[in-house]
Amino acid sequence: MTDDAPGSAGDDAPETDDAAVPAIRRVAGTGVPLRGDDVDTDQILPARFLKAVTFDDMGEYAFYDQRRDADGELNDHPFNEYQGANVLAVNDNFGCGSSREHAPQGLMRWGVEAIVGESFAEIFEDNCKSLGIATLAVDHEDAVDLQEFIEANPDAGIEVDVRAETVRYDGRAVEGDVPDAMREALLEGIWDTTAVMRTNLDRAKAVNDSLPYTDD
Repeated sequence: MTDDAPGSAGDDAPETDDAAVPAIRRVAGTGVPLRGDDVDTDQILPARFLKAVTFDDMGEYAFYDQRRDADGELNDHPFNEYQGANVLAVNDNFGCGSSREHAPQGLMRWGVEAIVGESFAEIFEDNCKSLGIATLAVDHEDAVDLQEFIEANPDAGIEVDVRAETVRYDGRAVEGDVPDAMREALLEGIWDTTAVMRTNLDRAKAVNDSLPYTDD
């Protein structure tokens, strides 16, 4: 659950041009642990599903191959076992490989609203920002501790605080790092650049008209 009610980013939070792009101060819910370094975008969203003309069904395709055995039956992959979770706990270099937007789209449509891990591929992390998915980088030991806690307590509450740059669980507040650009975009409600532009069409048109290289 994202904390996106008006004013939820704090009394000093800047006002957005339109409430359609919510400010995201925190994400609260339960976790799903996904162990392993260098989990690439082809594992997250297999390439054969890129031919879809919309992102609508991408949640069904998230980790499609890893979630099935040799006979095509669902196995014990975390995305099968932790249905309904929204905080993904990962390890190092998550989201590496192809820069396809489909990977974070699949995670978002499966239910992921925040990701806590050791590190993230740069383009993947930027794509997450554009979807309102918060990423928090923590130390290796902290990432493993969180995964172990979730495995032992699958229904326990977890909170990712974007402003404080922490993940809170089991009475702990573990410090991490949210990239400055992501933190600003989420807190100010400007992460969805398409929606922001749509709600500022007059300003966008004025800029367009002022450019010498655009047509009338």
